[in-house]
Amino acid sequence: MITACKEGKEPGRTSLWSEIFSARMGICVVTGFSSGLPLYVLIVLLSAFLKSKEVDLKIIGLFSMVTFPYTWKFLWAPLVDRFRLWGMSRRRGWMLTTQAILILTIAALGLFEPAQSLGVIMALTCLIAFASATQDIVIDAFRREILTDRELGLGSSLFVNAYRVASLVPGSLSLIAADFFPWHYVFAGTALFLLPGLILSLAVHEGEIRTAPKDLRQAVVEPFSEFLSRKGVRGALLCLCFVFFYKLGDSMATALATPFYLDLGFSLSVIGIVAKNVGLWSMVAGGMLGGVLMLKIGINKALWLFGMAQLLPITGFVLLAHTGAQGQASVLLLAVVIGAEALGTGLGTAAFVSYIARECNPAFTATQFALLSSFSAVPRTFCNAATGFIVESVGWEVFFMLCTALAVPGMLLLFAIAPWSEPDGNNNTGVRATAGAVKGPGS
Repeated sequence: MITACKEGKEPGRTSLWSEIFSARMGICVVTGFSSGLPLYVLIVLLSAFLKSKEVDLKIIGLFSMVTFPYTWKFLWAPLVDRFRLWGMSRRRGWMLTTQAILILTIAALGLFEPAQSLGVIMALTCLIAFASATQDIVIDAFRREILTDRELGLGSSLFVNAYRVASLVPGSLSLIAADFFPWHYVFAGTALFLLPGLILSLAVHEGEIRTAPKDLRQAVVEPFSEFLSRKGVRGALLCLCFVFFYKLGDSMATALATPFYLDLGFSLSVIGIVAKNVGLWSMVAGGMLGGVLMLKIGINKALWLFGMAQLLPITGFVLLAHTGAQGQASVLLLAVVIGAEALGTGLGTAAFVSYIARECNPAFTATQFALLSSFSAVPRTFCNAATGFIVESVGWEVFFMLCTALAVPGMLLLFAIAPWSEPDGNNNTGVRATAGAVKGPGS
């Protein structure tokens, strides 16, 4: 029997390798892949499908609006905290349901022709987005509940990296397959990659949270009142400000990355090779390195060190813009800047996601995690929308200087949020999940 979660014990006496290759880390990898794949189906594979069927670009653009559930998922997160499905434990029932819906709806997309059934395809994509966002809610909560504070860094890193690697299926493998097979085979084959997550939902044993909300009112009100009482008004505001600012500069700097590279004179093929390969794998490497390092240094120190690793590479874009204005930007410099930025982003994201998880009370994990992660998406949604206007006004070089400056407030907030000298501790007052294990479907 493989231990999946422990109650209140930090695995201090276990070896580093046993922590890295534990059942809990395997769960983080599988759930991260299952969480990421539906999103990339919506933003990559669906667009390719519609374009191949000669759907108007304006209509294809409208399909991007179906991703709104990812930003507003905190609205129904209390339902996930409150209700059980199919008589199963609190998280497994929701995971099983959302994954079954995703497999069926993704496979069904290829059965309809846009020319005759565009409305049906739109309805299916809306259902995929809603089920995917709901799956994110329950998986984020489940991950927080099975990991000890010490394991949050590595577990979150593995989850985020698996999430990114999942993009290679709809964004590469499925597109290649579409050149050789009909679309209904492509979508069905893509959906099958979610089966490991479905099997995991049947096999994993979930511990119980004795302080889980007993009614819907408690599920809606208590997560917010508990957070305020635990942090205080000042602490809660500082936490929200930190969540807003920590990745603001980095997010804005890459919002218009492809147009920036094109303005420098690089071809689409060069951008594709460098950005997709150097960028992706550097980010994965950063996430993995960050997760392992956090086992040794903790989340507080990681927020400082990885935050600097996230901030400094933004200045590389300033150099790239300066040399590009003089017609001297090279592919080597492009690769170094993209690689350094992606590595820093991987490190920073690992620490940031771990911090959000640490701030959640296990009794209300789904709601509090969904709220904080949704709030962290605000800069991407609204601030990034203004980047084009800023570049038009001041140019690329000054724009990247501004992005560097906007990364500073998040670092300064660390003095209050995560003091360097203060050891990591359990900030939660709730009861951690009880012991669990991976076992058969009959659990």
